[in-house]
Amino acid sequence: MNTFRSIGNVPSLRRWLAVVAMIVVIPPLGSFFEVGAQQTRQRQVGGPKPREEEGQTIRVGTQLVNVLFSVTDKENFYVNDLEKSEVSVLENGKPQQIFTFKREFDLPLTMAMLVDVSNSVIPVLPRLTTAGSRFINSVVRPTKDLAAVIQFNIDATLIQDLTSNPPLLRRGLREIARAAAAPQRDDDFNGPLPPLNSHVDVGGTSIYDSIVAACKDLLASRQGRKTIILFTDGFDTTSRVGRSDAIDEALRAEVVIYAIGIGDMNEEGVHKKELNKLCEPTGGRAFIPRSSEDLDRAFMQLEQELRQQYLLAYEPLNETADGTFRKIEVRVNNRKGIHIRHRRGYYASRQ
Repeated sequence: MNTFRSIGNVPSLRRWLAVVAMIVVIPPLGSFFEVGAQQTRQRQVGGPKPREEEGQTIRVGTQLVNVLFSVTDKENFYVNDLEKSEVSVLENGKPQQIFTFKREFDLPLTMAMLVDVSNSVIPVLPRLTTAGSRFINSVVRPTKDLAAVIQFNIDATLIQDLTSNPPLLRRGLREIARAAAAPQRDDDFNGPLPPLNSHVDVGGTSIYDSIVAACKDLLASRQGRKTIILFTDGFDTTSRVGRSDAIDEALRAEVVIYAIGIGDMNEEGVHKKELNKLCEPTGGRAFIPRSSEDLDRAFMQLEQELRQQYLLAYEPLNETADGTFRKIEVRVNNRKGIHIRHRRGYYASRQ
C-alpha cells in the first residue's frame, strides 16, 4: 500500500508512480477523445473527409471541446433518441456550432473508487464490498477499462493501482473491509443499513484532499472518460482544501464525480446536500441508498449512467488561450420535463 496526498508535505502518489513506471510500462488507454478540455485535431491534406455520422472529431487546425452528457425524463428514464437538431450548446452564454454529435455506448472508462474508512462508515463497509464487487464485474471490461481502489480517512492510500483485472479490484475492496470493519456474521448483511449516529469522526475524514490527490496523481494524465466513484457519508472534517478546490481539480482533469452516500438511514447520517454540491458541477450525481437493496439499485443506476451518454464536440468561438474558466450549458429543445447532466465548464489552455 502507498499513502498519497497532494496537499501538504506528504509524499505524492505521482512520485510513487514514477518509480513504478521504470519497472512496468502501463499501456495508454485508447479513446475517442484525448486529455484536456481543448485538443487540436488535424487531418492529413488530401485525405478522406470525415463523415459526421461516424462521430469523428477531426478538423483541420481547430481546437475542440468535448462534452459528455446524459438526459433523463421526468420519470428518471434515460432519453436515448435525441437528434443533433434538438441539441444546442452555449459557452459563457454564447451559442456554439456543434461539430460532432453522437450517442456513446462504449467509450473506455478510467475509474478511481474512493472508499471512506473513517469511523462513521466502517460498519457499512462489508456490505459495500459485496455490492461493489458485483458492480466491478458488470462495469470493468478487461483490456478496455481501467479502475483503481483507494481508501481514505485523514490520508488517502492506494490499495490497488489502475488495472483492467476485476479480481484484483475485488480483492482491493475485500482488503479494505477486512482491515477496517469488525467481524460480523453473514446474516448481519441483510435488511436496513445499520444506524451509525456518528458523522462526527474522531479519526478524521479528508474527502476533498483525497479527490484532489486522485485527480492530480492518478487520473489527469489519462485519456478517455474519467470518473471518481466516491463512497462516503459526505462529512469532511480534516481536508486542507475546500469543496470548490476539489471541483476545480476535477474539472481541470475532466473527471466526473459520482457519490454513493453510505451511513445512517436518516438524513443526519449522510450529508446529501454536500454530496450533490460536490458531484453536480462535474456532471455527476449522488445516490443515497437506505438498505442493501437500495445499495444494489444505486450501483445499477450508476452503471446505466456510465453507459447511457451522448458526446458532442464544438470549436469555441473564443480562441483566446488565457487559462480562464468557460461555462458550458447544453440545452435540448422542444422536450419538456427533462434533466441534463454534464460538466459545468472547462479551463481554457494557456499559451
